[in-house]
Amino acid sequence: MSGTFDLYKEVTQTILDHLEAGVVPWRKPWDAGGTPALPLRVTGEAYRGVNVVLLWQKMVAQGYRARTWMTYAQATKLGGQVRKGEKSTRVVKMGRHVTQGAVDARTGEREEDEVRRFMRAYRVFHVEQIDGLDASFYAAPTPPRSFGTRSDPAVLAWLARTGIALEVTGEPRAYYDIARDVIHMPPAENFGDGAGHAGTLLHEAAHATGHRTRLKRRFGTAFGDADYCQEEVVAELGSAMVGAQLGVEPRFEQNAAYLEAWTRVLRSDARAVMRAASAAQAASDWLIARGGLLEDPALLAS
Repeated sequence: MSGTFDLYKEVTQTILDHLEAGVVPWRKPWDAGGTPALPLRVTGEAYRGVNVVLLWQKMVAQGYRARTWMTYAQATKLGGQVRKGEKSTRVVKMGRHVTQGAVDARTGEREEDEVRRFMRAYRVFHVEQIDGLDASFYAAPTPPRSFGTRSDPAVLAWLARTGIALEVTGEPRAYYDIARDVIHMPPAENFGDGAGHAGTLLHEAAHATGHRTRLKRRFGTAFGDADYCQEEVVAELGSAMVGAQLGVEPRFEQNAAYLEAWTRVLRSDARAVMRAASAAQAASDWLIARGGLLEDPALLAS
């Protein structure tokens, strides 16, 4: 158990080191002009949860552009060779082991199953640390979608498919109204460009997944409390995960007070970042399952 706890602390400290330096790992790929794309396993399956954060921050720090990561053994099996001196990156595997409950000999009833959760670490290398792989592994993902100066009908159609209500008024704020279960947005022209409008909409859509009729998250009651801080991270990271799949660049509000509050939460709870990453992954899964991917705007206009 102590090994698992130490791993929680190690992952949390990795995130804390970046936050305390003023770098938010789930914001940086876009702020640095990077390409929004989820990191991939060698199988082509996307990483999930906190591993997305850990690998994004390493990709930004090293300037990696391709998406795929693999173990040393996987690289060797594919005919590749990790370059001498290259450092691996730690990722984690979450799982559970179920022990079936015993049957009571007298009553014939079965006791409840025992569920033990575990977390294990393993190390991977980015393909740009490896020579000799097939050229397809080194390809950079498609750049972010260009929206011009207006809201994109494909994004609005995507939101409509999720079933989340949207209202637009002259009020100059974007927010999710949990009491009415409605996303409020100012007119699209208030954002200056279509990407700003689309990215903000994704953030508010991620908040909306927490409603009691959807994923039932605790939203918090005041700025700075643990639930409030966690919900903001869920919305930021969730919108980044969704944006990476839709090709939409999320927009983040640089807020020093928010970063200080979130850093305080992490210092007091080594598992907070895992919970936030898991909730963000669930929010992303919910939105993509219902909204799907973006349609070609040319088809919508025809």
